[in-house]
Amino acid sequence: MNAWIKRKSGPDEIISVIADIQCTDAALVYNIYTAFEAGYLGRILFDNAGYWIYDGDELTVAEQEQLGKWIQYNMELLWSS
Repeated sequence: MNAWIKRKSGPDEIISVIADIQCTDAALVYNIYTAFEAGYLGRILFDNAGYWIYDGDELTVAEQEQLGKWIQYNMELLWSS
């Protein structure tokens, strides 16, 4: 899945969000890459209660929150359909 985020430093960007089904570090793990250059931006880990944490150094807090909310919203859409 791709997400559009507003970047604090630099132009807004399309981000690829890819579920990591083999990782056992959390209930759900999503790896985050830049969509066109495939640069690794980190990962977002979710626990069973839906709380998440960003594991990486590339995104600001505002950018992390954009992606965390986007993933939660899209997970709800996928599970409800």
